[in-house]
Amino acid sequence: MSFNKDTHVTISYKNKSYNFPTGLFINNQFVPSISGKKFPSVNPALGQVFAEFYEGDKADVDKAVKAAKEAFKTWAKVTPTERGRLLYKLADLYERDSVVLAELESIDNGKPVEDARSSDLAGSIGCLRYFAGWADKIHGKVVDVNPSLQTYTRHEPFGIVGQIIPWNYPLLMQAWKLGPALSCGNVIVMKTSEKTPLTGLKICELIVEAGFPPGVVNILSGYGPTAGNAIASHMDIAKVAFTGSSATGRKIMTAAALSNLKKVSLELGGKSANIIFPDADINKAVYWSMIAIFSNQGQACTAGSRVFVHEDVHDEFMTKFKAAAAAMKVGDPFDASVTQGAIVDEIQFNRIMSYIDAGKKGGAHVVVGGERVGDKGYFIQPTIFGNVTDDMTIAKEEIFGPVVVAMKFKDEAEVIERANNTEYGLAAALHTKNMQTAARVSSQLTAGTVWVNTYHRVSYQMPFGGFKQSGIGRELGKYGLQEYYQVNMQDYSGFFTVSSSSSSSLMIWQAAALPSPSQARICQRSLAGWLEYRTGTGPV
Repeated sequence: MSFNKDTHVTISYKNKSYNFPTGLFINNQFVPSISGKKFPSVNPALGQVFAEFYEGDKADVDKAVKAAKEAFKTWAKVTPTERGRLLYKLADLYERDSVVLAELESIDNGKPVEDARSSDLAGSIGCLRYFAGWADKIHGKVVDVNPSLQTYTRHEPFGIVGQIIPWNYPLLMQAWKLGPALSCGNVIVMKTSEKTPLTGLKICELIVEAGFPPGVVNILSGYGPTAGNAIASHMDIAKVAFTGSSATGRKIMTAAALSNLKKVSLELGGKSANIIFPDADINKAVYWSMIAIFSNQGQACTAGSRVFVHEDVHDEFMTKFKAAAAAMKVGDPFDASVTQGAIVDEIQFNRIMSYIDAGKKGGAHVVVGGERVGDKGYFIQPTIFGNVTDDMTIAKEEIFGPVVVAMKFKDEAEVIERANNTEYGLAAALHTKNMQTAARVSSQLTAGTVWVNTYHRVSYQMPFGGFKQSGIGRELGKYGLQEYYQVNMQDYSGFFTVSSSSSSSLMIWQAAALPSPSQARICQRSLAGWLEYRTGTGPV
């Protein structure tokens, strides 16, 4: 596709040139925002602005919805096989461009390039292919209500769905939303995070190249209170999906309820427990605990930010945990030897540092880390707190950074109660060699995902989502697919001759419509009998 100098820029970084869009993607075109406003985007590794992006607001959302509404008229008639083919093609293009996409993700988000390539890109490609395979398998079924009746269900798209994605996994979360929505036959109006707009818009070039018709996918960069709220409250959007904080999730749900009562799915925050039992393989437990908290710089909703260690193995675990954290290399995300990159922006950097300060002032002991790295960019040392109590701020609130609290426990009942003592319920993990312990404890943890002797393993085939204030609905798998279609029942019994007795289980209660109380006995008749009465073809 051709590049417009008003909606595309080219930058040089690490002796390489990158061209990408900065405009809003509406009706398969990159366009300036109606207001003409722009906002800066910062490279977290440098702490410097690398580009300005157009800022979408309510007027732009209205424009995108109009395009989507028109597109749905023809997209709804596209065969499921064709929808799947387009998604497969899109996944192939992700794979073809995976190197440059990983580099752009790092420039935009601060994560190590290798992590973006091996985790985020690989996950995005797999997700799109998984849902591409579902496209021609989304169907209802004939329900044998009665041999004389013809009834069945259909799975139908909502039409226009609104999607709001976060900044911690821009590419991956975009794929998680695009895949099921398009597979089910919906059209999309999506808002990327104002912190990380780059790759979400870059993918739009691939959407055009893959062959998706104009208006099927529309993507805007912008802020939550303006563009996000416009999506959540738009009367023509039938469903909204959001990934982000619990506080914003409440606002999304309120806006959806006060507008057209649109369906809502929310994937929100967490304060996940990671439990180390005395019989655990300590070396493996340390490895997975590192993955649990320091992956993606700790900026993960499922981060294992509360580690409960049995008192019998506490000292051994903490010695090895400290050594592993201290050995991590924090720095330039383009350096292949780096294991932790930059925090997404100055706001999040300051937020994390304020929690670290609160932990220090609150009496917690810094086992390792707790300081800024360097004086350029937004880098924080991997941080472990000991001597922590459950009532401390750092033990209760989601920090969303490379900060973990470690606490002792004495027995199983105690740790289950403490692990569940949180407003969140997104994920949890436990480490043990005893299968009975694993089964018994995992069934008592109030979390949408429970990992045993592992962490952060997410499969496209399995549902992902939370309990309590960690969300509503599910992503991924068949359960995630169900969030993007509505079930319609169709009854063709009118084509057949149905006697009163054959449908006696179908009762109608409309006494108020009867001409007299004496005829109220008709309420005890079947639907067929009622119709015979009203048409004069049956006995009174």
